[in-house]
Amino acid sequence: MNPPDNEPDPRFTLANERTYLTWLSTSLALSAGGVAMAAVSADVFVPWMRTVLAVVLVSLSALAAAMAYPRWRRVQRALRSSAPLPPPALAPLFGYGVAAVAVLALILILLSR
Repeated sequence: MNPPDNEPDPRFTLANERTYLTWLSTSLALSAGGVAMAAVSADVFVPWMRTVLAVVLVSLSALAAAMAYPRWRRVQRALRSSAPLPPPALAPLFGYGVAAVAVLALILILLSR
């Protein structure tokens, strides 16, 4: 077992950094989606539903951005100490959250036609 603070293989460190940056870009995309949802014309979706969908997307965005660095730090610490990597605890939340927004948006699109 490597001693604590041992330099991990640079490829793993760089992969961890790319994952961190991907969480941030995902956060930006979710935020843009939330703003776009809030700006949708009132005749497309029921106004309260637009607001709900926008709030869910922007909330997921804030959560992704807020959790990106702590996740990077936990993974980096595990890499340096040759410990098991922490599980991606928030990944299911983001997957199901975005899927729920997409399904609701699809239903509302179909009902508005």
